[in-house]
Amino acid sequence: MLACLLLAQLLVAFIGRSVGPLGVLIGEDLELSKSQIGMLPAALFLGQAIASIPVGFVVDQTGSKTLLLLISLCVGSSFILMTFSHQFGFVLFLVVIGGLGYGAMHPVTNRGIIHWFQRTQRGFAMGIKQTGITTGSALAGLVLLPLAAMYGWRQVVAAACLLLIMGGVVSYTFYHDSIKETNQDKKNLASFYGSMKHMVRNKPLMLVSISAMGLSGSQLCLVTYIVIYCYEYLDISLFLSGVLLVISEICGSIGRIVWGIISDRLFKGKRVIILMIISGIAGVTSMILAFLPPSTTFGVMIPITMVFGFAISGFNAIWMNVASEVVDTTFSGLSSGFSITLGSLGVITLPPLFGFIVDFFGSFTAGWIMIVGVMILVFMLLLLLLLEIKTRAAY
Repeated sequence: MLACLLLAQLLVAFIGRSVGPLGVLIGEDLELSKSQIGMLPAALFLGQAIASIPVGFVVDQTGSKTLLLLISLCVGSSFILMTFSHQFGFVLFLVVIGGLGYGAMHPVTNRGIIHWFQRTQRGFAMGIKQTGITTGSALAGLVLLPLAAMYGWRQVVAAACLLLIMGGVVSYTFYHDSIKETNQDKKNLASFYGSMKHMVRNKPLMLVSISAMGLSGSQLCLVTYIVIYCYEYLDISLFLSGVLLVISEICGSIGRIVWGIISDRLFKGKRVIILMIISGIAGVTSMILAFLPPSTTFGVMIPITMVFGFAISGFNAIWMNVASEVVDTTFSGLSSGFSITLGSLGVITLPPLFGFIVDFFGSFTAGWIMIVGVMILVFMLLLLLLLEIKTRAAY
């Protein structure tokens, strides 16, 4: 079951997250500014924000099986259509449609993890499943970027979409929902509004979700701009710049597993402190990037991107667990969707803002410093969350 969830998550991310590494080529093709390139991942996560809550509610009622196939069809079809468009506005619209499926996959697969695994196993299992996102993004940089540079991004993306659709069929064929999912009571629309009120009034859920705005947005800034930063500012070749993106995403995949194991075994399921450590590491590495000289070599960038990716791309599984565990398990799909929707606001706003700041100042320094400021705010919010959880535990 975990393999099915991982396959679906990986292939959807392989297509959806390709707008980051392929941004430089799409930008050249459509003659886009840095800010407009930043709007591509923002459009993806706008779709995620729209879909996450309603899909979270639906998956709580229906289970994950059928939705795995429908989501794969949604993302694959929209990105195939995108390869035929030469209008930036229509490309953005289709990326939003693809984002509906990309965002829907999170609560659907999270729901499967929560119901198939016990609490002391979920950190590791969620970490494995969430590596599908960073691995998909890494593969987009490793496979799609060089192929797109040779054959054109349109042909390569269209072929990859067919692979996604076939993967969706495989996941649908072999996955089945747990007994706990299929035996639970169904809820009507009125109960949806009641459940939403419960989400909004849950202070720990709100705090972790707002923190995720900064963490998710900063992660996408790294994914979207690290290739452009290395290619244009550090004068590293496009291929090696793509390799650095792959390195950061591979380390993010490792981080999602390692952070999950650490939270399970060393902290006994206490995961907020892990998010605080991650925000601290991300802030320090972003400060280093802000002041690197233009003569910085590929070899120097390797350890920096490794640490940055391990932290900022490795937080996701911990976040998903916290968002699911601060509510009753019957709301795990909805709480994931609710938290993802709020977290998506950061991804919608921060990459274009990062690009605007770089365009305005004519330098990447101000953009990386902005990320440092965001990490400081996130750390303070997580400190409040930690205190809130301890207060509730005392009662």
